[in-house]
Amino acid sequence: MRTTVGIIGAGPAGLLLARLLHNAGIDSVVLESRDRAYVEQRQRAGILEQGTVDVLRAAGAGERMDREGLRHDGIELRFARRRHRVDFPALTGGSSVMVYAQTEVCKDLIALQLKEGGPLLFEAEALAVEDATTDRPKVRFRHEGREEVLECDYVVGCDGFWGVSRKAVPAELSRVFERTYPFGWLGILADVAPSHDELVYARHERGFALLSMRSPAVSRLYLQVPDGTDAEEWADEQIWDELERRFETADGWTLARGPITSKSVTPMRSYVHEPMRHGRLFLAGDAAHIVPPTGAKGLNLAVGDVVTFARALTHERETGSSERLDAYSETCLRRVWQAERFSYEMTTLLHRAPDATPFDDRIQLARLERLTTSRAAETDLADGYTGFPLE
Repeated sequence: MRTTVGIIGAGPAGLLLARLLHNAGIDSVVLESRDRAYVEQRQRAGILEQGTVDVLRAAGAGERMDREGLRHDGIELRFARRRHRVDFPALTGGSSVMVYAQTEVCKDLIALQLKEGGPLLFEAEALAVEDATTDRPKVRFRHEGREEVLECDYVVGCDGFWGVSRKAVPAELSRVFERTYPFGWLGILADVAPSHDELVYARHERGFALLSMRSPAVSRLYLQVPDGTDAEEWADEQIWDELERRFETADGWTLARGPITSKSVTPMRSYVHEPMRHGRLFLAGDAAHIVPPTGAKGLNLAVGDVVTFARALTHERETGSSERLDAYSETCLRRVWQAERFSYEMTTLLHRAPDATPFDDRIQLARLERLTTSRAAETDLADGYTGFPLE
């Protein structure tokens, strides 16, 4: 089997890249180790930056998102029982975000790929990327019980942190930067209408809490918990009681409760692998970087990576110049590190460390006071949250 671009992974990054290449007249093959049902059901991020929304619309994948997604023009910060709304359009010149689950993005892109795009092979497990430094890289994969080879001009690894793509970069060329946080998020889905029409980020002396949503009828909520927590250790009523404590305000706001349909714990870490390119192998998304979910950046960073690659390859096809492909890693990493910074700052702003001192607590509160009284500080948060420019 031969193609121009071999794409490993059918998450939103790999599927969007296939769509962008199709629209540019460049052929590709997508290999996904899981079956279609799994890809369309795995719960991940649900906040799309303005740039991601614009890209999906331009790619022809925004119709259902615009019909069913929830546009949000701000977030609410809570601390010391007080509430403060950050108005995104007023601070950014019109930018907003969209609540639209990754599962729905994948469903839309899969439908488009199967209808109009190139081959999308489910249950096709990538085994290795070989000959990455030649002009004929290839991907060995297993599909329908047989081992096969996909020959390409380029390989893009969108196969996540545990995939094979990053392993093809020699250890002596790799640099890794990471931080593991001593807490995680206990997340729940609940069949109850959200108690607020925008996301609420709460800093509390007992720990962070986040009120989010999946739809007008389904709430998504999170609690900061110690690292290594088992979700089943928390009874449903205990979760609601703790959420109520952390979201408490002085104006009598109440939290609506409902049946919890799922609960799980997400670990918190920051991770960057440099470089993001090795020969004709290009890493994208979680294969190259991970951010703590506080800043809602993971899916959006992956979108930025594949947009950068698609534009660079299109430029090479139109001009004969490989300058933009050669600059792929450097270009992506500028945006990645800004997102890492923003996510780190949001995490340390709102979470209480296990060893926090009274001084640390006062510094946190001072940072929040600054955000709520300085338009410059508030604008910086709004710019970061709605998304850094796609280069």
